[in-house]
Amino acid sequence: MATRHHARMAVVSLLYAYDLGNKEIGEYSDEILEEKKIRNKQREFANGLFHGVMENLEAVDIAIEKHLKDWDFERLGAIERATLRLAGYEIIFGDLDDPVVINEAIEITKAFGSEQSPKFINGVLDAISKDK
Repeated sequence: MATRHHARMAVVSLLYAYDLGNKEIGEYSDEILEEKKIRNKQREFANGLFHGVMENLEAVDIAIEKHLKDWDFERLGAIERATLRLAGYEIIFGDLDDPVVINEAIEITKAFGSEQSPKFINGVLDAISKDK
């Protein structure tokens, strides 16, 4: 059975695909989540996160960009950008405690990102959390 962690990993995959140019990925989210065995309440959770990020993408991106020190938003890796978007959305608009969101993002980044990514993700998300 899928957990919320699995659902978040799937959402990062959807956001990654969107970032790489698949702008219609939202139309296929249910099929993609089914392939990843994200079902029932976890699918509702994942779809809520994905669509929430997409509906608030501009605000989330602005919050991320504000806290990138000496780094250009467009130069971020697609996985890091997707992870920051998801966690940034949860910090700004969600009701989960920020440290839990940040920890989840770090764990996702460890699975998908580069060796330096977790520290970078932690720093940006911590700054967003303190700024809200």
